[in-house]
Amino acid sequence: MRLVRYSSAMSLDGYIAGPQGEYDWIVQDPERDFGAMMAEFDTFLIGRRTFETMVRVRQDKPPKGIEYVVFSQTLRAEDYPKVRVERGAARVVTELRTKPGKDIYLFGGGELFRSLLPAGLVDRVEVSVIPVLLGGGIPLLPAPAERTKLKLLKQRVYEKTGTVRLEYEVVR
Repeated sequence: MRLVRYSSAMSLDGYIAGPQGEYDWIVQDPERDFGAMMAEFDTFLIGRRTFETMVRVRQDKPPKGIEYVVFSQTLRAEDYPKVRVERGAARVVTELRTKPGKDIYLFGGGELFRSLLPAGLVDRVEVSVIPVLLGGGIPLLPAPAERTKLKLLKQRVYEKTGTVRLEYEVVR
């Protein structure tokens, strides 16, 4: 079965975006091979707010070999022909996990993460902790949320930027 992996950058005080959704504080570490990381996935799960940010910065067209699945109650599929717009995340993710393919990347979207985690549809939580304190914004896991136990799989410190990468398995 394909793994659903939630991967995000997070400030040291627990936010994935600033108060206005800003992400200019996220540093791209020169030691990190994003091409190799992206090669592990063929499907991106994206919440509406994250997707709308992607549209604003013109990153709403999936790279070759990647399917974008956007979850929204308000977006219309016909307005975004290059992506798959869906409702009912749990149903769609359950279906996607059973199909052959690479792992599934749950990208951004704290609300989407919060909806899939208690349904048992997130297998890994991968966080890059950026050395910045935002003081407010969009939290990694918006309240209310159930307690979830995690098991550390890997960690890495990127010396040049001070970023710490943590990878956890969700314990069931």
